[in-house]
Amino acid sequence: MIPGAFDYHRPQSVGDACRLLADLGEDARVVAGGHSLIPMMKLRMAAPEHLVDLQGIADLKGIRIDGNRVTIGAMTTQADLIASSELSQKCPILAETSLQIADPQIRNLGTLGGNVANGDPGNDMPALMQVLNATYRIENTSGARDVTARDFYEAAFFTALADGDVLTAISFDLPAAGHGYSYQKQKRKIGDYATAAAAVILEMSGGTCAKASIGLTNVGDTPLLAEAASQALVGTSLDDAAVKAASAAAAAITAPANDGRGSAEFRSALTGVMVARAIRQAQSRAN
Repeated sequence: MIPGAFDYHRPQSVGDACRLLADLGEDARVVAGGHSLIPMMKLRMAAPEHLVDLQGIADLKGIRIDGNRVTIGAMTTQADLIASSELSQKCPILAETSLQIADPQIRNLGTLGGNVANGDPGNDMPALMQVLNATYRIENTSGARDVTARDFYEAAFFTALADGDVLTAISFDLPAAGHGYSYQKQKRKIGDYATAAAAVILEMSGGTCAKASIGLTNVGDTPLLAEAASQALVGTSLDDAAVKAASAAAAAITAPANDGRGSAEFRSALTGVMVARAIRQAQSRAN
């Protein structure tokens, strides 16, 4: 289908974008890579009268590592994340996750900001951002505020973003050197949303798990931070009993839909499998 008529705006600065959104009101929508909004417009599930395209704002692009802190512009693409050798060395799970998003064509236009901002529980980056305890910088004509990824998601497609807001950057502390990591994603075919997926970052000390964080993708109305599952690993050697307990705790917090990817029961059980695989791979990578 063809989208309905709309006016197109391409601001050159964050300030200009915020002023446009304030002036145009609820009839305007921000577009980043366009892979979520444009299909909805074609299906007439969204009919904004104005599109505010952020592609022309250079300040929203790029990766900066300052000591232990990483700041990534919201318009930085998944391809950019994959191509960054420094980021891949210090936080390799970002590239690993990016490589599992759709296909190269989409990754060349799809942005980190777009992936985390629209509240789609099927997107891969939100659960990882919760695992990293990332912070989102949000700006409007009144100023700027920071919201953690763990507080950002309210329900499917509902987030802390209000009318007139622009998500401009994502920042987080680098995981400790020698950490283990894994993003395990089960899907029906290449390019599909996850049937179930799990992100794991952990730290080992003397053969014992000193720290762990587990996030889940597309098995609830929002990305899920599996806190009880994470705690089930801490203080253990990641023996079979600990991994089984963590997997069960992760599966217990899921509430997936019955859909073409499988029944809710199947997807919850699959979550436990993805968590176990991610833990084992993260353990093998930790040093």
